[in-house]
Amino acid sequence: MSLQSTSVDAELAAPTPRRRNKVKRKQTGWLFLAPFALLFTFVLIVPISYSAYLSVFKNALVGGTSFVGFDNYVKLMADDNFWDAVRRVLLFTAVQVPIMLLSAALIALALDSRRLRGTNFARISVFLPYAVPAIVSTLIWGFMLGVRYGLFKSFNEGLGTSIDPFTPPLTLVSIGVMITWAFTGYNVLIFYSALKAIPHDLYEAASIDGAKQRQIIRFVKLPALRGSITITVIFSIIGTFQMFNEPQILPAIVSNSGITTHYTPNMYAYQLAFTGSEHGYAAALALVMALITVVLAYAVQLWGMRRALD
Repeated sequence: MSLQSTSVDAELAAPTPRRRNKVKRKQTGWLFLAPFALLFTFVLIVPISYSAYLSVFKNALVGGTSFVGFDNYVKLMADDNFWDAVRRVLLFTAVQVPIMLLSAALIALALDSRRLRGTNFARISVFLPYAVPAIVSTLIWGFMLGVRYGLFKSFNEGLGTSIDPFTPPLTLVSIGVMITWAFTGYNVLIFYSALKAIPHDLYEAASIDGAKQRQIIRFVKLPALRGSITITVIFSIIGTFQMFNEPQILPAIVSNSGITTHYTPNMYAYQLAFTGSEHGYAAALALVMALITVVLAYAVQLWGMRRALD
């Protein structure tokens, strides 16, 4: 009796072909996931963990590195330079991002209308500024708009004026023009791809129902752009909160720009870490900015999901 039960248990314990295939599929899935998991760990998890570790320490000339807990975060909450930089990028985001995305949507709709000549050339021309590196783009606009070397210097000398696009009240506007020029084409590509994915049956049905071009745009094309708008808003928020190249380079080629070392949060973190040697404080600043960016991006995502359900 015991021999029979032992043989039955052995048969039940032996892996069946179905079970072996299931295990093999799981192993294959983990193999496909492994490259992303490794990249995600070393590019995102490890840097964030190390920043969190640095943020609870303080560097001092006397005494060296010491553990301070959350003192860096408490100090940051009362730092006027930090909040001044945050308010500046929030204002920049609130003004520049809608202008850029509205321009991108209008260009994408124009390209999709099939009423323009030279559409292929127009698409390349619109996207080309995105291929220009940010440093090169900043140098181009700095020399073109600057009154020290550039186009506005010759313009002022010829007309006897003193127009300077990089005075403190206008510097942020000039930076907005530069970034809008550089990234509008990228957003046009996203919007245009979404428009090309619309089935032509919808256009035919709308035409049969007597819809005009404006009505097709309003009731067919714009609803199809809702998901793309959400994505581009999130990307734009992340990009503007990381603004660094333009304000970092401009003071060297323009005068009286009003750009300080804490003009943006990224510039302030750079100044603290590499000039002030306050690595822990800079790490705390970076984590707080990352948290603010995540909260805003998540709020935009929730807004987009609600609009999609309406």
